[in-house]
Amino acid sequence: MVGFDPNSKSGALSAETAALAGSASGMVTRAMISPFDVIKIRFQLQIEMLSSQNRKGKYWGLRQAAHRILTEEGLPAFWKGHVPAQLLSVCYGAVQFVSFEFLTEVVHKSTPYDSQTPSMHFVCGGLAACTATVVCQPLDTLRTRFAAQGEPKVYRNLRHAVSSMYMKDGIPTFYRGLTPTMIAVFPYAGLQFFFYNVLKRIMLGQPSEVSSKGSFRGLLCGSCAGVISKTITYPCDLLKKRLQVGGFEEARVQFGQVRSYRGLMDCVARIAQEEGPQGFFKGLYPSLVKAALATGFTFFW
Repeated sequence: MVGFDPNSKSGALSAETAALAGSASGMVTRAMISPFDVIKIRFQLQIEMLSSQNRKGKYWGLRQAAHRILTEEGLPAFWKGHVPAQLLSVCYGAVQFVSFEFLTEVVHKSTPYDSQTPSMHFVCGGLAACTATVVCQPLDTLRTRFAAQGEPKVYRNLRHAVSSMYMKDGIPTFYRGLTPTMIAVFPYAGLQFFFYNVLKRIMLGQPSEVSSKGSFRGLLCGSCAGVISKTITYPCDLLKKRLQVGGFEEARVQFGQVRSYRGLMDCVARIAQEEGPQGFFKGLYPSLVKAALATGFTFFW
């Protein structure tokens, strides 16, 4: 079971072990789900409608988008931004799972609550994710910009991107979209840990009864938890992506219309006005595929 378990025969995980496990799971999972992430980001940033009946935008379907990216930019395009994405996954996984182990242990030892209940996993999982988000937000912004740019590239490599962004807008540019991220990350991660806990108890019984053969059922539990939590919190993820590419309009012109937003509320208002309620759920399908794979395999590994 993920988190501090007072009934575990092997004892509590050390911070080093939790960090290594979290980093390794994030790294392996990131390599697997990167193509879905790139397509999802392209969908999220498209102003035009995503519809096969109304083909005004560059992309209008998952298969069509995959074929177009492959044709225009080649196979490596599905791993654009993979270096900062891997740094993000390794860093985020380490901080999140170390924080989660620490918080669940504190709950068990310093409060009257049971650290293995779903409600405690919701709270501790949300707080752990908030901690990891603040630490890793610059890497998330870099990953988004690399995945968003087409050909020719605006940023040649990671060093060029960092220096260009810093020279143009300073440190704050690396934290664009932090507000909707923080609004979304607590319930998203909290619900991931909550539903993973609930589903695993239903499928496998109590944590002490879980054996190694339950790993694939754990994969299924993690996948279901990822889909549920992502669906609930998806609009905040889209808002974050729109804000992260602010000041990056020159790399987006070839994809269609571009927008500059003054802040979170302006972004919400303009999407609602110009794109309608469905605008907040652009890219949901590839995002759910990604969430199922990412969450499932993160807990599995």
